[in-house]
Amino acid sequence: MRSLVPILLITFGVACTAKDSGTTAKSDTTSTTASSTTETAISSTETAVAPEVNPPGDIPDSQAFVKYTNTAGGYQIEEPEGWARTESSADVTFVNKFDGVKVHVATASSAPSAASAQANEAGQIQSQGHAVTISGVSEVNLPPGKAVAIKYTSNSDADPVTNKRIRLENVTYLFYKNGKEAMLTMWAPLGADNIDQWNRMAKSFRWL
Repeated sequence: MRSLVPILLITFGVACTAKDSGTTAKSDTTSTTASSTTETAISSTETAVAPEVNPPGDIPDSQAFVKYTNTAGGYQIEEPEGWARTESSADVTFVNKFDGVKVHVATASSAPSAASAQANEAGQIQSQGHAVTISGVSEVNLPPGKAVAIKYTSNSDADPVTNKRIRLENVTYLFYKNGKEAMLTMWAPLGADNIDQWNRMAKSFRWL
């Protein structure tokens, strides 16, 4: 079973063109064609918190991106410039207020499919997150090649001061090459409009 990206929850935000008007779900996180999809929702037993009425977390259209390279993990990606970065060997996390991006790399015996991700990574995401509801698992074609996208909502970690949790929207992309799997996860408050910026980051991922 592949290692799972911890569901970094803080306040979340998976690119730099005009945003779609009024979108509240990132079900079209990429403009690529899904070759296989599973859309049956899987819900956690934990209670989901209500979404924010006017959710913060929109990444501005003016957000600049810079290339980030991780030699330990053997990949590169465009990161939002100015976001707080935390590195741990092959893994990296970028966070800004309610938005976040994380890449986690682990060994894998084979490339993931929608079916295998539904049984493995999606199940781990649900069991390790807070009130996770998985809405879809699909195979997509991106510039680096075929990938698997897992879309879901979850509760954030409790704020250390107020103990408040917010409802988050997340997408995790699974990329595979030569015995390694990279899990690219992006999150933001549910209802925030970051589809273009998330698309950009997903499409920018490259194995070295």
